[in-house]
Amino acid sequence: MTATVSGRATLTLKSRSIAALLAATALGGFPAMAHAQDEAPATPAPDQASAPAAQMAPQKAEADTIRSITVVGAQRLEPDTIISYIRLRNGQPYTPEAADQALKDLAATGLFADYTIRNNQGNVVITVVENPVVNRIIFEGNDRLKQDKILPEIRLTSRQIFTRAKVRADVNRIVELYKRQGRFAATVEPKMVMLDQNRVDVIYEIDEGPKSKVRKINIIGNEVFSDGDLKGEMVTKEASLLRFLSGGTSYDPDRLAFDQQNLRKFYLTNGYVDFRVVSAVAELTPDRRDFIITYVVEEGERYKFGEVKVDSQIRDFDSKRMTSQLPMKTGEWYDAQDVEDTVERLTETAGAFGYAFVDVRPDFERNKEDGTMDVTFLINEAPRVYVERIDVNGNTLTQDKVIRREFRLAEGDAFNSFLIARTNARINSLGYFQEAFEVEQRQGSAPDRIILEANVEEKPTGELQLSAGFSSIENFIFQGSIRQKNFRGRGQTVGASASYSRYSKSAQLSFTEPYVFNRNISAGIDVYYRDLNSFNFFNNQRNTTYAQNQIGLEARVGIPITEYLSALARYTINFDDVTLDENQFFADLDGDGVSTCEPLLAGRYLCDALGERITSRISGSVIYDRLDNRIRPSRGHLVSFNAGFAGLGGDVSYLRLSMNAAKYFPLGSGFIFSLRGEGGAIRSLDDRDTRGLDNVRLTDRFFLGEPQIRGFDIRGVGPRVLRKPIVADEDGNPVIVEDRERITDDSLGGKAYYLGRAELEIPLGTGARELGLRPSIFADIGAVFALRDPILQSSPFPGGTLIPRRDSDGNPLFSQSYDTDNDGTVETVVTANPLAPDGTANLALGTTIPPFVEEYVGDTAAPRIAIGVGVNWNSPFGPFRIDFAHVLLKQEGDDTKAFTFNVGTQF
Repeated sequence: MTATVSGRATLTLKSRSIAALLAATALGGFPAMAHAQDEAPATPAPDQASAPAAQMAPQKAEADTIRSITVVGAQRLEPDTIISYIRLRNGQPYTPEAADQALKDLAATGLFADYTIRNNQGNVVITVVENPVVNRIIFEGNDRLKQDKILPEIRLTSRQIFTRAKVRADVNRIVELYKRQGRFAATVEPKMVMLDQNRVDVIYEIDEGPKSKVRKINIIGNEVFSDGDLKGEMVTKEASLLRFLSGGTSYDPDRLAFDQQNLRKFYLTNGYVDFRVVSAVAELTPDRRDFIITYVVEEGERYKFGEVKVDSQIRDFDSKRMTSQLPMKTGEWYDAQDVEDTVERLTETAGAFGYAFVDVRPDFERNKEDGTMDVTFLINEAPRVYVERIDVNGNTLTQDKVIRREFRLAEGDAFNSFLIARTNARINSLGYFQEAFEVEQRQGSAPDRIILEANVEEKPTGELQLSAGFSSIENFIFQGSIRQKNFRGRGQTVGASASYSRYSKSAQLSFTEPYVFNRNISAGIDVYYRDLNSFNFFNNQRNTTYAQNQIGLEARVGIPITEYLSALARYTINFDDVTLDENQFFADLDGDGVSTCEPLLAGRYLCDALGERITSRISGSVIYDRLDNRIRPSRGHLVSFNAGFAGLGGDVSYLRLSMNAAKYFPLGSGFIFSLRGEGGAIRSLDDRDTRGLDNVRLTDRFFLGEPQIRGFDIRGVGPRVLRKPIVADEDGNPVIVEDRERITDDSLGGKAYYLGRAELEIPLGTGARELGLRPSIFADIGAVFALRDPILQSSPFPGGTLIPRRDSDGNPLFSQSYDTDNDGTVETVVTANPLAPDGTANLALGTTIPPFVEEYVGDTAAPRIAIGVGVNWNSPFGPFRIDFAHVLLKQEGDDTKAFTFNVGTQF
């Protein structure tokens, strides 16, 4: 008698060719499609082991005894290995129950696509079809989630045995990965291609779908506050065109929970202590693309502060006195934020007196009858704490002493929370470590001991800026600079920069030691060379005006006066040579044989600036710095006063004064508002100066424009001379040209200036923050002024002004055309005789300056105002700044510019 029991694992096979498709065995139960919105995989079909036993012949009254077990169809697995998976053994009775169990055991291995057991009078034959081996895992359609992100998350890999259970699990895992990205409409369809030698390629066809947005937020139950008020407190925002840069429009379950906490916090700060979110439900829209979120809330009654007091167990603190200084008063609306802030202030105050581990707890007593909330701030007894040890960890390049010298506390000092905060600010201002660094505190070896830890994460402190370009005016332009702010890990700053173009060349070397001989005294030196050709434009063509060649050296020393007040002294010596092109701007009008700078060609202001000069200047600054971070401040203020005196030898004598101030306000939620202002004046001290303030050379004056005040071009603000051409109209009458492109524009600078800026930094969503984008809106105001009106030139209409050519004796030359030798031929000769032999006037030779008139404009303290938007971006190429500005107020002669940017890199 023969009995057969079988089980079959099935899955769908899809070949890339018709032949493979026909040859593939269809196996039921393989999931054809899985959707991202399904929270759990579909329940699989009953396993092979649960399949009913195959048709069996009638059994004998007594079960057959197993005499042999044979395996048929094995390819990779040894027969003995397959037999070891089941419980049938020689000598045992063969029963239907034992056969069913054997099928279950084979199914549990996941190694077989088909298997049967046949009994022929005790000779058991197991026939198997092994599952294929995975040759490759292929992903198609995965643009947003790359293969290297998916492969580590799935179970199936190359050279593994193919099983439908693993495929099913992998489909759901891939779907889950897309959910995390907010793509709840993603679908994954697994398919396979049969290969020879029982191998298979598994293909996951992915339809990523759009990122699921929050289409609508509904709030039910709110009566006191409007939907708009409550939505403004949420991180999650409704998708709209105006929020394309925000990351808050995508659905995130974690963000949903966070928004519930924000709602509760909002109500608690407004006195609604019984507020609760009854439910928060996120429903997928029918098109499976977006979500609709619905909140059901209960606002409850509004409470006021009842009795508010401090109960201190620390004897150094007077409870009654501290109670009188609490910000909240009885009868005011209850505000949970005030309570939190008070706990923080009391903790900081205790820390300032050396109590590092003080426990401040608010105790609440609700009075429903009169709608008040009594609050008692309990300050538990704690020991005064001393610094046991300071540990510095994580610094691989920076020396320990560079970090330790910024600590305002030393080992053995009494703990002080304000000095810890100051230490955090100083270390952050170095710019060597991670942002928002904080000194960590942990319990020491005794209750009155504390260990301070500086766990730093070093970041690149080198800065490299490289740029190259080409223009029809400048030709090739090259600029580069390199600076290391933490040279050799000693906190030293070294730098070098150079630039080259057709019209300018410069080079500079600098070195700064912040702690000379390990003392809190800084010193530095700069050596530089600058070769600059100043210019203007006429008919969109660049014209060189004057050339300034400068070689100089500056040495500086800084010392601290107090923790926040410091002084800086500098000595500077410069050699300057200002020149003009003699062929273009020099002429001999008086006939003495010497060519000099001609104001008709260059302007009186340029002719007065020519010459070589040595400037020996000493200057000093007093700086009051209370910023929380010098590199990227968010709160605090800075004020500096600067004075400079030139006249310690050299050829120039003047006094220069300036002042700078800045204030930063954190507005919460990442908004930072800042106000900055500066101003200055310069006055000549030359005894030969009969015009007082005006005898300050052109190169020592203040200039204003890009980048100081956005919206204006380089040197685009302030006094200037406009040389306007004069042309004839249709009737031959003189007309002054007002087309700015045809006007020669020379900026003269000023002896006084002021500049102000208001800026609001705007936080963006998570995605934009990860890109390093920090946009801002700004308003700039400024002016440069206080020049005496210069002597203006003009070339009369019509005809202009002739600058004559002269012979070696200084006589003007003329062109004569007549028959000089009476041979009947007219010759043209150059002569110093103004008259021809026949008494007629000869043609004067020289350069004719077309008619023009000069106007002096822009010398006014009236403000120039510009508003705009800008973006700081920590790009892969380095720090990048771009600004768009619109000028609201300008004065005659000002040059505007709407767009500016700059870029660098770090290493």
